[in-house]
This record gives sequence, C-alpha cells and structure tokens, in this order.
Amino acid sequence: MIKATAVDKRIPQTLDLAADLVVVGGGLSGVCCAITAARAGTNVILVQDRPVLGGNASSEVRLWVLGATSHMGNNNRWAREGGVINELLIENMYRNPEGNALIFDTVTLEKVVSEPNITLLLNTAVYDLEKDAEDADKITKVIAFCSQNSTRYELSAPLFCDASGDGILGFLAGAAFRMGAESSEEFGEKFAPTAEYGELLGHSMYFYSKDVGKPVSYVPPSFALDVTNKVPRFRSFNTQDFGCRLWWLEYGGRLDTVHDTETIKWELWKVIYGVWDYIKNSGEFPEAETLTLEWVGTIPGKRESRRFEGDYMLIQQDIVEQRAHYDDVAFGGWSIDLHPADGVFSEKPGCNQWHSKGIYGIPYRSYYSRNVKNLFLAGRIISASHVAFGSSRVMATSAHGGQAVGMAAKICAENNWLPADLARKENILILQNELLKNGQHIPGRTLKDQEDLVQIATVSVSSTLKLTELPEEGEPVPMEFATAQMIPVGKGKVPKITIHPYAAEALEVGVELRMCSRKDSHSPDVLLEKKTIALQKGRNCIQLDFDTQFSEPAYAFLTIQKHDKISFRLSQKRITGLLTVYNATNPAVSNYGKQEPTEDIGVDNFEFWVPLRRPKGKNLAFKLEGGIDCYDAENVRNGLQRPTNQPNAWVADFNDTDPMLTLSWPEVQELKRVELFFDTDYDHPAENVLIQQPENVMPFCVRDYQVLDERDEILFERKENYQTRNVIDFETPIKTSSLKIKLTHPSADSPAAMFEVRCY
Repeated sequence: MIKATAVDKRIPQTLDLAADLVVVGGGLSGVCCAITAARAGTNVILVQDRPVLGGNASSEVRLWVLGATSHMGNNNRWAREGGVINELLIENMYRNPEGNALIFDTVTLEKVVSEPNITLLLNTAVYDLEKDAEDADKITKVIAFCSQNSTRYELSAPLFCDASGDGILGFLAGAAFRMGAESSEEFGEKFAPTAEYGELLGHSMYFYSKDVGKPVSYVPPSFALDVTNKVPRFRSFNTQDFGCRLWWLEYGGRLDTVHDTETIKWELWKVIYGVWDYIKNSGEFPEAETLTLEWVGTIPGKRESRRFEGDYMLIQQDIVEQRAHYDDVAFGGWSIDLHPADGVFSEKPGCNQWHSKGIYGIPYRSYYSRNVKNLFLAGRIISASHVAFGSSRVMATSAHGGQAVGMAAKICAENNWLPADLARKENILILQNELLKNGQHIPGRTLKDQEDLVQIATVSVSSTLKLTELPEEGEPVPMEFATAQMIPVGKGKVPKITIHPYAAEALEVGVELRMCSRKDSHSPDVLLEKKTIALQKGRNCIQLDFDTQFSEPAYAFLTIQKHDKISFRLSQKRITGLLTVYNATNPAVSNYGKQEPTEDIGVDNFEFWVPLRRPKGKNLAFKLEGGIDCYDAENVRNGLQRPTNQPNAWVADFNDTDPMLTLSWPEVQELKRVELFFDTDYDHPAENVLIQQPENVMPFCVRDYQVLDERDEILFERKENYQTRNVIDFETPIKTSSLKIKLTHPSADSPAAMFEVRCY
C-alpha cells in the first residue's frame, strides 16, 4: 500500500532524458525526421502531444497524404516523394489498399517503435524550455508533461526540431515568426491575397457515414446549424462525399488559428451535425434513409498558423519559375492552394489553386530558425511566405523536408555544427549526397558517391530491352480526350512512329510533336512539328516521320487531337518510365484541362496532360522504326533513382527468362552492404486513406530476386518484395570479385527493372 502524509504542495514525477536530437511534433514531418536521424545513428526523442502519430494523416483527423503528385492531376510526372515517406506510403498500400485510417496509424507507429534509437513520448505536450546561460540564442532543454502517466519530462539535447504544426517550440524559444499574409510588395508576389479574401487558411473537420441496411432516424443536437441558411454551398452536400473529400468544411481563417482552435472546433461541429441533419431530414436525400453517422472528428485538421523565418524564405516565384538553389534538399509540387478565410461560410469557391509546370526545389536554409541557433524547422511552419506556403504546407512535401532535417541533424551532431554551419556551400553537398543515398529525390541533383564500389565495377547484363513496340491488345477504345504518348528519346532524330487509329468514317486529324520547355519537367508546352493525317474508315496504319533533332535526351510527346470518331487499341505492356497522358480534367485539384489565369497573378498559362489511374492507365499501342535504346545497364549507377528526362533504369528484355545484372572487379572486393532500388511507380500518389488503391503492389516492382557471388553461391534471397529501397547488410563481410543480381519479371506484361545498385 501507499500512504502519503499531508504536505503543502507536490510536484509530478519528473524524468530527465537526453538525446542528440529532440523532435517536437509527431505528425509525418516529425516522424520522418526522427526515423531518418535514428537510422543514421542519431539518438532521438520524439515528443507528440496526441495519443497517435501522423498528425493530420492520423485516424483523429483522416486527411489523405498528398504532395507533388497532386492526385495525378498536374503535369508532375514521377513526382511522389522518396525516402521514408515513400516507404510509409508503399507499406500502407501493401497492407491497407482500402485506405483505413486506423491501419495507417499502425503502419506509422510500427516504423517509429522499430527504431531502437528513438524514444517515443505520446500524449506529451511541451510547455516550457530553458536556454543556454551563456548564449540566449540556444535551447538546452524542453519541458513537457504527459497527462496519461502524470509525468513531467525534462529533455536535453544539443539540437532541436520543431515539427509541431503550430510551432510551440519556436514560439517559446523566441524564434522569429509570421502569421498572416505578406503584401504583394514585400516579395513581389502577384498572388498575395486581398483583405477581402483573408490572410489565413482555416481548420477542417470530417465525418464518415455507414449504411446499416435498415432505416435510421436522426435527431440533431441543439447546437447543430441550419446549413441551408448559414452555408452558401449547402447544395454541394451529398451522401457520396465523406472524410477528407469534405476538405471544404473549413472555418477559422479570420480568427487566431492557434489560440482560438477550440472555438473553431465548436463551430465546425455545429456545421457537421447541421449537415447531417440536412442530409437525413430535408427529404432531398431518400438514399440516406439507411445511413448513420459513423464517425466525426474530435480535433480539427489545421492548415495554417505560425510560419517561422529561416535564412531563406520560399516565395511564389520559387515555385512558379522552379528556381534552383545551391542548397535544395527537398521538393514540392502541390499547387499554390489558398482558401478564403471565411471557409464554408464564404460565397467564394473553397480554394484557389494555381499549378507550376513542374516540381520545385526547397532550400535547406528554409529549414532552420534564423535567430535560434540550434533549432530546426519542419512541416508547415518552415520559412515560406503565405503564398508559397499554399503549396509547401501539404503533408508529403512536409514529410520530405522533415527527412532532410533528420539527416542534417545527424551531420551537425557528428561535426559539432549548428544548423546554419551546414548551409555553407562547402558543406551542403554532404547533406545532399546523404539524402540522395536514401532515395530522397532533389531536383537537378545526382548522387556522386565515391565510396560506392559499383562506380569502379564493370557492369554487364543478360539482356536490355530495346523499345520498339507496344503491341495492340483488347478492343479499340474511343478517344475521350486528346492523347499524348510520352517517348524517351536520345540525341538526334525521333524514330519513325507507327500508330493504328480506328476511324468510324473517312476523316482528318491533327498530330503534333511536342516537348517541355523546362528540363526534367513534363508539360508539353513547346510545339515542335504539326501534321494533319487523313484516315480511312476502319483500322489505319499511319507512319509518322518528324524532322526535329533533339540536342539532349528528353521526353517527346506524340499528341493526337481529340476526335469522337477515332478509337485506339491500347497495350497491356507496362514499362518503367513510359506513359500515355491525356488532356484530361481533374476538378479535385482545379485542373480543367488548361490553366488560364484571367488576370496577372504571376502564374503560367498551360495545358494539363495527365495519365489515368490504373487499371485504366495503359499505354497507346505503337511501333518505333529501329527502336530506342534508353534502358541501358549504365543507368544503375547514373545517380538517379526515378525517371526525369529519361527512364534512368536498366530494364531487361521481355524474352529474357532469367534476367541478371553482373558487377565485376579486377580484384577481390570486401562487401558489407548492397542497396537496390526498384520501381514502385513514383507517378502513383498512393494516398493513404479514403481512396481504394487498384492493387497492393506496384506492377513495375520486382518481387523476387537473388544476390550471388563469383561462385554462384546465394548470398541473399528475397521473395515477395514490394518496397522501393532494399538494403542488404551482411553479418560477415563478403569477399568476391563479382556480384550477380538475378531478378524475376514482375509479370508477363512488366519486365524486370532496376533504378540503382550500390555496394559498400
């Protein structure tokens, strides 16, 4: 038994913990920061004030994770973020293709607790800190309290990261921050909002419904709003939308989005229960008779509050012009997505999205405080203007930046550097290379790894696919949209292209050869040649011969004008780095086929050419005279792990029954580690919740492989792989003069492909 004598006052149990890095905030940016740092050997304390990890992606909020892929609704091809966030999304897709938010909680939690270098503190809120007695610009300790175990924590470290969303650590530390929108004059941003539109994005709450198979009545609570009187867009509500498809259930942009959050939550509850009253009791939705309200969020998903100032502030022009920075360590690609401050009560559309022509780099200098010397920033609070924040705030982009911070913290800890020291031009390449090794794509950067033994090996393969044909299969499919086949071409002239349109009658149709004006981007905005071809009724065999000479490898777009009397047979073959795109619309991301600003707001005018989601997303059948050699084995050491201006992969021939890549050295090498990067289709968004995925393993991904030595002895074997990055650590170093990697084709329709192999 415990018997305590009466005292005047007690304090909670206090625990002192120390680490190399304390990360405050367990959303995806904090999670990816902590995992990245921990895997690199850094001791991390991860502090989360909620009972689950994931932040807005958790089962408490249930927002889907998105970033540069933008629901496949923009021209950012192969743009899903790499590294840990990619690993999480691919793992979730494998286990949870139905998009259950609770399962994603377990995926995220498992990844964190599996790391021995992470100490996880859930339900623990930071409320105070201490600074260095001799340097008031450095944090030495943060103080937090866990409501569940009534424990006070004092957490010490040389480095701290604020990934808390509202920036509680930066706020307590006195870090310079902003809240609200800059004027257009400050940074020359033409899209800076007016006072009428408002300066802050609000919070959102979601609900789920369930069909129970019998009539269900609903009596609303007394606080439910009459949405027919209060919500201008009340007619947009329907029984089919639930979860984060109701992203526009938003409020709070005219309030203090930090300290008024409880007020905002109550207003959103009033709206949600009023919405359900309207759906159940208005008589407008007879199909809702058997529906019940299954789940309503209890905390709002936050969009915007504080933004902290770093040594660089990302602005609109960085995004639109895709400006390169010497210290780029992450990328974004979501539209500049600003919302009216009045949210669901506004007469204006729920969002105002403007896309760039491709992904843009985010500099390292945006990821640390300019005045608190040992404070990193991650997530939506990074150094960005309000307009740029409209793009950089989304979760996959935030997580990608969190990974950069995690690796930066490891390098700073090793070298006894402060965050700003790493930003020096002579140091930043260290961080960029370490990120690239881990699969973190950085626009315009290629990995240069002097320790990689593959760079000094002779590379040979059992076969290489020559792109000559995608055969016709199935019935002809009508042209619903203008169609473009992306073809990876090298220097010189495009091979003659043969297509087989099916015409309902004799007619003419326009075809064009296009390319993108920006390297490594994929908006076909440059017209190279145009032809008009005559078609006869029935199947036609058309050979197209273009005169254009390409000065460097790029993607050419063979575009075919939309015509409702033309059909094409598609091909079942799916090959790495090969896509058919369409001048299609995707209203979910303000893509209506073409971006046409009606006034000068500093964004580009261009067409959207996007692929279709699988199972529809197939390639146009075509033939190339002489073929194209773009899948050479040298691609596995070119420093790129995804398609850019070329596929950047070695792909085996379809007819190769035993695909194999061999690395040979003139002398025996001692190998401790082998890393392989496979194709998990970076063009697919892999949303974590709500959207049901078409498969749980990407069709391009090599499932089975073996690694053998010079005596053909199996050193390692994996079955049923589904992840991008495969790391093989040998318990005892292997001594060999050659290494063989045997692959199995993923299917009869997708040949084995590999982006990269590295040996250490």
